[in-house]
Amino acid sequence: MKVPLTALAEEHGFSGVVLVTRGEETLVERAFGYAHIGYGVENTVDTRFAIASGVKGFTALVVVGLVAEGRLTLETTAREVLGDDLPLIDDRVTVEHLLTHTSGIGDYCDEEADPPPAPLLATSADYLAALDGYPQVSAPGTEFRYHNGAFAVLGLIAERIAGVPFADLVRTRVTEPAGLTATAFLRSDALPARTATGYLEDGRTNVFSLPVVGFADGGIYSSAPDFRKFWPALLDGRLLPREWAGRMLRPHADGYGLGFWLPRPGVVHLNGGDHGVTFWSTHEPSSGLTATLISNNHRGGGPLLRWLDEFFTEA
Repeated sequence: MKVPLTALAEEHGFSGVVLVTRGEETLVERAFGYAHIGYGVENTVDTRFAIASGVKGFTALVVVGLVAEGRLTLETTAREVLGDDLPLIDDRVTVEHLLTHTSGIGDYCDEEADPPPAPLLATSADYLAALDGYPQVSAPGTEFRYHNGAFAVLGLIAERIAGVPFADLVRTRVTEPAGLTATAFLRSDALPARTATGYLEDGRTNVFSLPVVGFADGGIYSSAPDFRKFWPALLDGRLLPREWAGRMLRPHADGYGLGFWLPRPGVVHLNGGDHGVTFWSTHEPSSGLTATLISNNHRGGGPLLRWLDEFFTEA
């Protein structure tokens, strides 16, 4: 018999939110743990959390939206937009290579490393400087290699094409039209009310392990209820023409579309993980089923995700 969700969360010390819906019907809605341990602030279903790489789907929507408008193409090379910046990126790398993790460029973000000290990434200029100096790893289009830096480069490209800061592009092209009222780029060292502080395994907060402000590859804050609203907006034409949404959700490389994971036929997925951050959201368009787990620590994430995946496939 499957272990009840509450018992599993308590056993593993899970802190976060689990929300499962089918259309307008709520199937599971639970919050566990603390948004701020020191002040005893409990998480609620509406609490905002960092979602790390979950933002990559938003970045892809911004970029593909510009493609749909004819302001660039999937075949546009990064070099055409970047000019002399980031000279180690191969001149053949295209927007499509970057969107599908097949660019082969060097990555500034090592996900296997220990939490880095005091990152000071807060502006696109900071990210541009951080991305520089990493040689090409493989020829463009030859292999799938999950890549944070590629999406940071996409953010720079989108800014330069649109002439608008990347956070504003996400706001006007994704969060506002989708009605995502809890989703925004926030300073990790100045989190507002109803926002969870992330915690490392040793109990410290993750403020010294995250950029000051996130960018196109990760770091936006959101809530589980916002992802209940996001998936229908993606599919019903509010964020970009349906034809382009369909193209984004076709497999391109290794179970990946354009900015979205496609774990099995008929299912679309976003996830993210960082120091003190766990995020997982899956949607099945045919049934309207959406399952989201979002957490401000790593304890219990694995067992609860297995529980949630089993629930999702059985529902």
